Amino acid sequence: MKFKESESDSFEEMRSLNQALSFDALKQEFKTRKIPFAQAQMQTLHMQSADKLYTNLALLLSDQCPYSIKVAVFESGTETVFKDRREFSGSLMQQLHDVYDYIDLHNQVHASFDKLLRIDNRDYPEVAVREALLNSLVHRDYSFHAATLISIYPDHMEFVTLGGLPTGLELADIKLGISVCRNPHLANIFYRLQLIEAYGTGIKKIMDSYFGKGKQPSIICSNNAFKIVLPNTNAGQMVREDHVFYSVAPSSVARSSTLPSAEEQIMQVLSRQKEITRKEVQELLEVSQSTAGRILKTMVDRGQIIKLGGSLTTRYRAV
Repeated sequence: MKFKESESDSFEEMRSLNQALSFDALKQEFKTRKIPFAQAQMQTLHMQSADKLYTNLALLLSDQCPYSIKVAVFESGTETVFKDRREFSGSLMQQLHDVYDYIDLHNQVHASFDKLLRIDNRDYPEVAVREALLNSLVHRDYSFHAATLISIYPDHMEFVTLGGLPTGLELADIKLGISVCRNPHLANIFYRLQLIEAYGTGIKKIMDSYFGKGKQPSIICSNNAFKIVLPNTNAGQMVREDHVFYSVAPSSVARSSTLPSAEEQIMQVLSRQKEITRKEVQELLEVSQSTAGRILKTMVDRGQIIKLGGSLTTRYRAV
């Protein structure tokens, strides 16, 4: 099936209005990964047109890139009190490294103990942070000039990127791994640099990184924006240190600001009705059949619910 192209699909190949470009950050990225990069590669990578003029793709990867990422850290679940905020600019390669390092500083480690064994758990799976950040760079609509927004709250993190779903795609398609890349030449360079793998795997990696953690990321789309919400896996959790239990969630965080996890949504349904089926969970969470099955199995193993019936009549009930 061929999807209708959006108006921004040709943005990469349009001539850049700024032709005084340098590529120090990009050259360093290629050098670090031991991949050749010189004048000969410019046209091959679509950074120069046939008449050797720089394209908008070159502009994005240049040190003069006019687009930026704004990152804000908030005290509570509302956008009222800032702990810190930064704006990152320069080549997309520079932004990738700078923003990841900044988020990593706020991705705290919480320890629990199983007898003498210390277990460290980061607030956010590193794979999820990496893929969400790469998604915001590779798939955003650069025909708009507003900054990409990343907001870090005590209980979750949000990545808001300009550009809704490409025409012809629905949210359910994205969750199935279907991808129509808005910036294929940019994606190809990230692929050559081994920063991304095959198209359409990023969202799946994000979802898979939360398996067994009791919480699930969510995706919200509008006509002009795409939001990925990563829940803090340590927020609101009871952590065991020897025989003492304590909460790692800040006391100032209101429960209403916490995003319901997949398990919480299932338990909410079971508080209203006696039983639930795998198909009902699949529809409730908007996930695949296998993902719904894995979530239910985890809940059974934890003793939250019990499994009833045979293979064709399987249903689940709260303990």
